[in-house]
Amino acid sequence: MKLEPLYRIRFGYPEGWAVGLEGGWEQHLYFAEGHCEGSVAGRLRGVNFPQRRTQDGPFRPDMRAVIDTDAGATILVELHGYGRAYPEGRRQMVGSVLHLSDDERYRRLNDVVCACVGEVRASRDPTGASPDLVIDVAELVWEPIAE
Repeated sequence: MKLEPLYRIRFGYPEGWAVGLEGGWEQHLYFAEGHCEGSVAGRLRGVNFPQRRTQDGPFRPDMRAVIDTDAGATILVELHGYGRAYPEGRRQMVGSVLHLSDDERYRRLNDVVCACVGEVRASRDPTGASPDLVIDVAELVWEPIAE
């Protein structure tokens, strides 16, 4: 198997909420807004519904989003993963991404599994309202298994 880079997402959370759960867990809900660059380019809007073990602990992204491409197509995105609590100011995230589109130019993505790596970076905004998030998405390419 190999990975072929597809695109990079850069986004922030203009709004978000959280509730505390038993055992120190937290459930969050964030609206996401940003853009994609690469072989898929356009505006990204979505929602992330991650759980965290503690306020400073690891998290599990659960995101649904839409990419309105610069080419005029719509791509729906589903992202799941695991976020590490380190390093501070640039937390690491790994995950999987699925796509759906009815546009002929992107329909091949309907049959593709993607892997992603990302960072939750300390905000460059002085108010610190949202972290800066960056995620690289790559196609996981099937190759025959050597005997």
